[in-house]
Amino acid sequence: MSTSRTHITLPEEVRADLDRLVEKRSRSRFIAEAVRKALLIARQKEALRQAAGSWKDKDHPELKAGAAQWVKKLRRESETRFKKQFRDK
Repeated sequence: MSTSRTHITLPEEVRADLDRLVEKRSRSRFIAEAVRKALLIARQKEALRQAAGSWKDKDHPELKAGAAQWVKKLRRESETRFKKQFRDK
């Protein structure tokens, strides 16, 4: 993987914690991994913002009572099928 240098500034207490907890030769890798995680979260939030409103209630009437109720119903149906399968054998 290619790398490039960048200049960043950190609050003094963040730099002090970094120096205390991470070996000097591992700081770049540690910071890169922290930034990767933060970018993943930022991308996920952006995707959620862009998708807002795309889910229409009319397209998913099974969720009218709420997703929790729908999941409970699915679980009950699954348990019923499971019990029936073993009862018939």
